[in-house]
Amino acid sequence: MKPNHPNSPTVDQSDRTVPINLRQSGPTPVQMLIDTRVRKSPYWQLSMEAGCWRASVYNRMYHPRGYVAHEDGGAMVEYDALVNHVTLWNVAVERQIRVKGPQAEDFVNYVITRDATRIPVMHARYVILCNEEGGILNDPVLLRISEDEFWFSLSDSDLMLWLQGVNTPRRFDVDIREIDVAPVQIQGPKSVDLMADLFGPEVREVPSYGLMSGTVEGREVIVSQTGFSGEKGYEIYLHDATLHAEVLWNAILRAGERHQLQVIAPAHHRRVAAGILSWGQDMDQETLPFQTNLAYQVPRHKEADYIGKASLEAARQQIEAGTPPFALQMVGIRMGGQRIDDYAPDFWLISATHDGDAVGYVTSPWFSPELGQNIALGYVPLAMTSLETELWIHVPDRYADVIGRPVAGEVVEVPFRPSVNPNQRERLRGKGQDAAV
Repeated sequence: MKPNHPNSPTVDQSDRTVPINLRQSGPTPVQMLIDTRVRKSPYWQLSMEAGCWRASVYNRMYHPRGYVAHEDGGAMVEYDALVNHVTLWNVAVERQIRVKGPQAEDFVNYVITRDATRIPVMHARYVILCNEEGGILNDPVLLRISEDEFWFSLSDSDLMLWLQGVNTPRRFDVDIREIDVAPVQIQGPKSVDLMADLFGPEVREVPSYGLMSGTVEGREVIVSQTGFSGEKGYEIYLHDATLHAEVLWNAILRAGERHQLQVIAPAHHRRVAAGILSWGQDMDQETLPFQTNLAYQVPRHKEADYIGKASLEAARQQIEAGTPPFALQMVGIRMGGQRIDDYAPDFWLISATHDGDAVGYVTSPWFSPELGQNIALGYVPLAMTSLETELWIHVPDRYADVIGRPVAGEVVEVPFRPSVNPNQRERLRGKGQDAAV
């Protein structure tokens, strides 16, 4: 790659106010300070007892990100447990923001792009919320508990403050607050059998994105058939979690013994293969849905006004006129090199030739055992988004075939492999409908 400024100005980020930091720092070992400025979830100590050895911060809460040590196989051992057996994840960082009141549906419909009026009670939907410019503020799972109560199960941005700000002064008759509900995920092909042991055979009838009320040793929970893996899976939302976390966690461990349950970190290697995005890594508040395979979240015929509607409709018109208001678009990438078996510390640079300037960057790379090669999500110029377009990815030396040289890649379709629980974009594609714009 030709020498340039450390933040690679050859990557066109003119459509952003704060560019993505593309400096290639590599691993920078530090000791994480555990203090009281960042919250510990009710399951934090239980994760430590299960062998968690590293963590990050998500939603201002410590987030377990690894249980199996590198020398014992690391994340790929956790991957094997997910795709062949069943796994337990501490995902209490998905903080639950409740919107409750007579105008809850109207308020939710105003802050999400999809039509909240079409969400039945005791069902959930994957949704996005945008700012006035159409940038993605959050992409939570939205649970409709009753006619007048919704829970936003958050990705990594503090949406509660935004929601409360939108409703100040009180524009809608609703109460908006975080509640003491903390989820765990049960993911993998044996998850339905484990869940049936916990809740009875009726849990087998819960549809994708369906909800069910239940109890675990007398403690109230909500169950959803959702997850962050593309595998069969569920989430269990525990009421009064600060009091009862140990009860739920230990009950799951006992029920999981006969199913080879393993406690693991959220499986980013599997979610990449499913094309599931991670807020803050694959998108942020300066990213439009049309850049990220989320165009299906912007309906053409939602009559009600919502935040960002005018900007998103204008952006769609520009795209259809051939003048999109952004420089880069997300694509799927198959790439060479050695097996990428851990999280990338940087957004790796992409060039059009092996010795050319950087023109894009990788956001989420991992090795796919099923495909037998490395895969990634990344941003490239619009002229390079066609399938089979050749790319060159500047990986760290540990993943290079030849030290100092980039590895070859090409643009491919997303998802990389079918999901057991397909999202709406996958279902629309299967029906031959337009999910792109």
